[in-house]
Amino acid sequence: MTSSDTRPWGSWHVLDEADGFKVKRIVVTPGSRLSLQKHEFRAEHWFVVSGTATCTVGDQTVVLAPGEAVDIEVGQAHRIANQGDETLVLIEVQRGSYTGEDDIVRLEDDYGRAGTRA
Repeated sequence: MTSSDTRPWGSWHVLDEADGFKVKRIVVTPGSRLSLQKHEFRAEHWFVVSGTATCTVGDQTVVLAPGEAVDIEVGQAHRIANQGDETLVLIEVQRGSYTGEDDIVRLEDDYGRAGTRA
């Protein structure tokens, strides 16, 4: 099991996990965004710790400040972007029957990974 990883947009670190859930600390560098993606087996809850998160959830865009949160349902397309000049830090709680990294279907990606699984 990988407990952390560096990605083109920043990094993530697993804080806790057990059957049915995983908790990650996600850091997104200024001007970066994750792929537009969806999951077959898990829902997610994003809580912003610092910075400003521009979140695509389905066909809506929600801008979250520190202390604010948003929920993503199983199968719903979603993306996190950091359009500010401050590092974005958020806590992601994954809930579902499977929380493996290969449950990511990339729909769009700034780094040439669209159509791939993580």
